[in-house]
Amino acid sequence: MLTVVQILAGLAGVVHVGIFYMEVVRFTDRKVYRGTFGVADEDVQACVPWAFNQGFYNLFLAIGAFVGVALVRGNADAGWALILMSCGSMLAAAIVLVAKYRDKASAAAKQGLFPALTLLAALTQL
Repeated sequence: MLTVVQILAGLAGVVHVGIFYMEVVRFTDRKVYRGTFGVADEDVQACVPWAFNQGFYNLFLAIGAFVGVALVRGNADAGWALILMSCGSMLAAAIVLVAKYRDKASAAAKQGLFPALTLLAALTQL
């Protein structure tokens, strides 16, 4: 089951690297700011700093998950701490998103699915 936790945490990281890419590299592409994030054309420049910062936040969560996956078999305490903190933060962000903005349920599900599955699988290991 530890392998399942590692795979799910890795997938959670991959999703968050994808979010980083959209928020940092492609945010000024209309398909991204309008289609993905629902930002109006006239508001996009005001949102660029927010998206840039948020993108790196997501990247750092992904890195935490990846490092946790790499460490968990050799240094279990450090690996578990990183996996649980990273995936717990990812899931918490998805929960607060949908709690405040019900119309963002699809985005929250994409953001939170793998972290939630990781944490559920982790319960069998702790």
